[in-house]
Amino acid sequence: MRTYKLTITYDGSRYQGWQRQVTTDNTIQFIMEWSIGKLVGYRVHVDGSGRTDAGVHARGQVASVKLSKLYDPQEFRESLNRYLPEDIRVVKVELMRNSFHARKSAKGKKYEYYIDCREKPDVFSRRYCYHYPEKLDIEAMRNATRYLIGPKNFISFTDDKDCKDSVRRITNIKIVSSGDKVRITYYGTGFLYHMVRILTGTLLEIGTGKREASKLPVVIAAEDRSLAGFLAPARGLFLRKVYY
Repeated sequence: MRTYKLTITYDGSRYQGWQRQVTTDNTIQFIMEWSIGKLVGYRVHVDGSGRTDAGVHARGQVASVKLSKLYDPQEFRESLNRYLPEDIRVVKVELMRNSFHARKSAKGKKYEYYIDCREKPDVFSRRYCYHYPEKLDIEAMRNATRYLIGPKNFISFTDDKDCKDSVRRITNIKIVSSGDKVRITYYGTGFLYHMVRILTGTLLEIGTGKREASKLPVVIAAEDRSLAGFLAPARGLFLRKVYY
């Protein structure tokens, strides 16, 4: 068996997230497995670097798959893309050592969240950013990020009530404002279910003066989801890159 690393980009608008589900075939993982299976002639299992929620997009999702034949990576990519719908594309295929695993080998991830603060949503980007027509104090948001950097128990920032291991390490958060558009970029070793979207909602509340940044340590220490901010919509979130 030979292991291949796939770098995938997709518009998550019409999908129920990455992970295969019993109740629907409308997931990225299922479509990838079905498409590769049609190409190679047998059922395959595709491992992703992690789950993306329903409606979340990816510019750099990574998956791994074991196949019984040696393929030319470029030819395999081109053939596979002919089976995939137009909103899912494999941008790169690499032959890896058999020890490579998209999730277990990952060292870190980069997520981007896009916000549109204008009065009316932009016609062309409305499906790929969160329309939040509020005046934001960007400096207050940037100052708040220092409370989130480092290894911490982020149980207050997840909707996974059964989470057993909630310690994650955020290495950096960058907030860039350009006109009425804002981009928040998160770098970390890993993220919990809904964590980036809840962090975004929390930072937006700080940016509008509805929450004090200095209280973030209290929210973290309380280990209580109800004390953190709102869950920002999925459409503004992109998995940008996975680091190995």
